[in-house]
Amino acid sequence: MPPGRKAIGSKWVYKVKNRMDREVERFKARQVARGYAQKYGIDYDETFAPVVRFASIHTLLVFAIQRDMLAHQMDMVTAFINDNVDEEIYMQNKLNN
Repeated sequence: MPPGRKAIGSKWVYKVKNRMDREVERFKARQVARGYAQKYGIDYDETFAPVVRFASIHTLLVFAIQRDMLAHQMDMVTAFINDNVDEEIYMQNKLNN
């Protein structure tokens, strides 16, 4: 590891996916970073939360209503999961949680 850098801890998250009849369909596992252990100003300087303001939604709905347009809503759960990161991040791999 380069001098002055600190590794972020990690842990494994396990989940069982079931079918409609409650029979096991598959097992899923993913490794996640323990970002909650970081300290502002030491480990990171900025945070980003890609969310929309209520005022923006309100403005779009008013615009659609005034022009007799239809509005459609949908949820994007994983829209920002695979974003590009410009910084170097070091993550410590722990086999035991």
